[in-house]
Amino acid sequence: MIHLHNVYKIYPPDQTAVKGLDLSVKEGDFIFIAGASGAGKSTLLKLLFAAEDASKGEVVVGGRNLRSIDRDGIAMLRRDMGVIFQDYKLLPRRSVVENVAFGLEVLGVQEDERRRLALRLLKSIGLEDRAEALPMTLSGGEQQRVAIARALIHKPKIILADEPTGNLDPDMSRVVFDLLLEANAAGVTVLVASHNLSIIEELNLRTVVLDRGRIIGDFHSPRGLT
Repeated sequence: MIHLHNVYKIYPPDQTAVKGLDLSVKEGDFIFIAGASGAGKSTLLKLLFAAEDASKGEVVVGGRNLRSIDRDGIAMLRRDMGVIFQDYKLLPRRSVVENVAFGLEVLGVQEDERRRLALRLLKSIGLEDRAEALPMTLSGGEQQRVAIARALIHKPKIILADEPTGNLDPDMSRVVFDLLLEANAAGVTVLVASHNLSIIEELNLRTVVLDRGRIIGDFHSPRGLT
């Protein structure tokens, strides 16, 4: 599903964000990408989403080599992905329900059906009463939940989540991870960047640890972190 070989990302003039990454992810895996702030977690996800190009090495996602992919190929790649950004990237002039339904709109799903599915998902995260609100009227935690719902609604093959529970309380964090685990149980490949060791240890799933752009650990049980 995902393969990285000797991948580097260097930002001008000479800031190396990731160094010599080798990583293989099987279809249906659920993997935490752990590490302190600045370890390279967000950069790794951006490389997989083709938001950044590798400076060196090979990145293959779903059979597509991202070093040679064109714009149409990137569009097709992203149709298979749900991405949860740290800064949410909600559409400011669209309502909450329209933001959540946007992925279905791109896929050509009829308006009444995409609204029905979006409202059902909003109910599961406790935001059905904010369906017609604009993103700017929501709290940071509410915006984060909307971004998560938007990433899940079109049932992607891959979910990339960058600190998806950073602004959420423990109860809502549990709801979010239950949704991610439910998607994974249905066969979706999930990669979650996080520095929250408590949730990593609780879920006891494969964990890749980054430090200053390098992989320093790859544990199939996060007990190896302690």
